[in-house]
Amino acid sequence: MSKSLLVTGGAGFIASHFIHYMRQKYPNYHIINMDKLTYAGSKENLEAVNEDDNYVFIEGDISDEELVTTIFSDYDIDGVVNFAAESHVDRSIKDVKTFIESNILGTAVLLQTARQAWDNAGELHKRRFHQISTDEIYGSLDLDSNEKFNEHTPYAPRNPYSASKGGADMLVKSFGHTYNMNVVTSSSSNNYGPGQHEEKLIPTIIDNALRGQPIPIYGDGKNVRDWLYVRDHCHALDLIYHNGKTLEKYNVGGSNEKTNHELAMMICDILDHLKPGPYSHKELITFIDDRQGHDRRYAVDDRKIKSTLGWKPSTPFESGMHETVEWYVAKWEKVSL
Repeated sequence: MSKSLLVTGGAGFIASHFIHYMRQKYPNYHIINMDKLTYAGSKENLEAVNEDDNYVFIEGDISDEELVTTIFSDYDIDGVVNFAAESHVDRSIKDVKTFIESNILGTAVLLQTARQAWDNAGELHKRRFHQISTDEIYGSLDLDSNEKFNEHTPYAPRNPYSASKGGADMLVKSFGHTYNMNVVTSSSSNNYGPGQHEEKLIPTIIDNALRGQPIPIYGDGKNVRDWLYVRDHCHALDLIYHNGKTLEKYNVGGSNEKTNHELAMMICDILDHLKPGPYSHKELITFIDDRQGHDRRYAVDDRKIKSTLGWKPSTPFESGMHETVEWYVAKWEKVSL
């Protein structure tokens, strides 16, 4: 069945993997990728689909109401998957306004335009708006606790980035209640895999290690994150978009909780095997001043998506991390030639 799917922020890390996943699984879907192409987005992530007849790239900002309206007018959009967001905590601390404009105002423009177009087509209740959120909107967990965030955990964002994502989630939910719009939201653990932007933790560790430079780890290195392989996340998003219940939220986890220090040590072990040298890469690990408002631990309870939609991650953390490190090493070697 042919459908037109608007994927916003599609040149980014997770979204580009999602587009590849969807093109392979649903070749009849017409995918319209709208991306602002900021520092974190790259058309190189989508070179393999650029020539596909059922793929269109449109450069633009989701806050641009005129452009978004034109897209809904030119294409019969059946659904929206909204990845578009400023997403780096450090940047949000330095520049709050940009995050508000992109993550909240942009989501509002998308929602309003989708609602009007679908209402005019008489299919407001059929067509779907899927909001991609983050586990950071829930706040922080204690290190010595076994507690995890579930779908009913109150939002308690602790930095401008997570606050802006929480605000966007609330807008999505309000459109579902106010206009009876078909909306669904998902939050995931930290994603990892090939193609992530260099400013993120795992690429930073790998890049600095390969350059023989200090590997920066915030604070005492004991902050815990749960890691989810990006392609497993894409499978979850497919299930949520197609089968998730309206107005419901779904958490997607990897069940791979690691301290930042443990993660760095693991990556260094892999690099010591792939690129052995006169010293262990672990010697480059350097603890630096902690980030402002650095959340201590994230972990999500994903029993809901497992029990209701039949999802489960299929990539063991060790093999997924090996594949990821190998990808970055190959890229680094290519650039270094």
